[in-house]
Amino acid sequence: MKKNDISELIFYNGNILTMEEEKQNPSAVYIKDGIIQTVGTKEEVMAAAVTSPNGAEVIDLDGRTLMPSFIDSHGHFTGYANSILQVPLEEATTLEEISSRISNYIKSNHIQPGTWVIGKGYDQNILPQKRHPSKEVLDTAAPNHPVVIQHNSSHMGVLNSLALSKLNLTVESSCPQGGRIEIKDGELTGYLEEAAFTSYLQKVPMPSIEDLMNSYVKIQDRYAAFGITTVQEGLMPDALGRLYQKLLDQKLLKLDVVGYADCEKGQALFQQFSEQEYDRHFRLGGYKTFLDGSPQGRTAWMRKPYAGSNDKYCAYPTITKEKLYKQVLRAYEEGRQILAHCNGDAAAELYLNVLKEVQSEKKDTIKDIRPVMIHAQLLGKDQIPMVKECDVILSFFAAHVYHWGDVHIENFGMERASGISPAGSAKKAGICYTFHQDAPVIEPNMLETIWCATNRITKRGILLGEDERVSVLDALKAVTIHAARQYFEEKEKGSIKAGKRADFILLDQNPLETPKEDLRKIQVLETYKDGVKIY
Repeated sequence: MKKNDISELIFYNGNILTMEEEKQNPSAVYIKDGIIQTVGTKEEVMAAAVTSPNGAEVIDLDGRTLMPSFIDSHGHFTGYANSILQVPLEEATTLEEISSRISNYIKSNHIQPGTWVIGKGYDQNILPQKRHPSKEVLDTAAPNHPVVIQHNSSHMGVLNSLALSKLNLTVESSCPQGGRIEIKDGELTGYLEEAAFTSYLQKVPMPSIEDLMNSYVKIQDRYAAFGITTVQEGLMPDALGRLYQKLLDQKLLKLDVVGYADCEKGQALFQQFSEQEYDRHFRLGGYKTFLDGSPQGRTAWMRKPYAGSNDKYCAYPTITKEKLYKQVLRAYEEGRQILAHCNGDAAAELYLNVLKEVQSEKKDTIKDIRPVMIHAQLLGKDQIPMVKECDVILSFFAAHVYHWGDVHIENFGMERASGISPAGSAKKAGICYTFHQDAPVIEPNMLETIWCATNRITKRGILLGEDERVSVLDALKAVTIHAARQYFEEKEKGSIKAGKRADFILLDQNPLETPKEDLRKIQVLETYKDGVKIY
């Protein structure tokens, strides 16, 4: 019998973190056919396994830590796959570096003239000019290629002259509601944000099917290396249905993927794919909508102006109240979960008001759809009671504190910036919350996120929002059992308990015994999906 064919496993002699509420200190776990059978002492586990005719593989943890694998509560599976086919612009600190990275990428990959080139991850906040690149910068880098580069938030970007021409984008072009096409001195600068950027980005040709399929395979290995076994396709238009059908037909998924249909352009997906049960590791989870933009990109919709805004700039919504009401109403009437992207407190207020209105109207027939507020970066403490009242799950981008905390201080001042990702307030109010990385915005490094949530230190070393820190145990629960609840999968995933799926990770240190400042140094050694080692 090959090792990979063994359907029974016993883990013992290590730290076993169950994530269950009741106090447990098991010393062993028995798995059969991908399901946890027994959690208890070594003697109890061995007794349960002895009844098996085939025998179990016995794995000595040797003092290492076994815990449930991590669950990605928000990300973009296809976007992450696409990202490894794009020019990496992360941490580029000058316009010249952005230009050279693009030109070098074209040369090293022998990209033919006229072929689209896409870059990802630039951040104007770390450029000396503190502004977005112009089309001229991209023209210098690639005069013979249509180029589009995406901001690290994915909410805005820049096109070069050839790209603007190919997309028939001119100063006379109409701008979609909830977006902006920048015009300066009567000319396009190449910069677009929110609905304008996303609508034109969708017109850019996709990579080849073969390249995309290969990328899907590669990024699953990345997720597994970070200890993640359930991931999210955070916004699915109908057009993605063809790609997913190919993924399923070729049986390329080894992680569980939950997709959320675009409220406006994803209705047909519900006739194509399963909702309740995974089909070859994929199912639909509900709907996704957007209410605003990005705080580091200064498009998060705020109740009070951004710091230093002489024009009292608060950004803007990307949806009308009327349209949002129809989307939320449809979700409740159909019994489907809805995820709403809300970064600013004004966006959060609109979402909560609409939820309350629909819940009140449908109080006699209300269904448990567990609405989610994605990011909730600048959710106000005064809004926490209404979150509780509307039974909203908060999914925080907690790593923002480290990656852009210093930028938030500049954009909002210390007091408001200290309240970003208010997990501590959510905990005190008894609200279910989860953590995510919004891949490909940043790598889906859950241990870094746990470190961020428990320490709340910016890149410059500033403690940002001491009261919003959470314990290590609470941070671990946010990416395991709470994330499972967000997906309505708490009976199958998120903890080590008899009857649940054997989705595990093996760590070199126990997070509960590691100094919290060292949490991000912990290594994922192995990852198991349904009892099978995938990393």
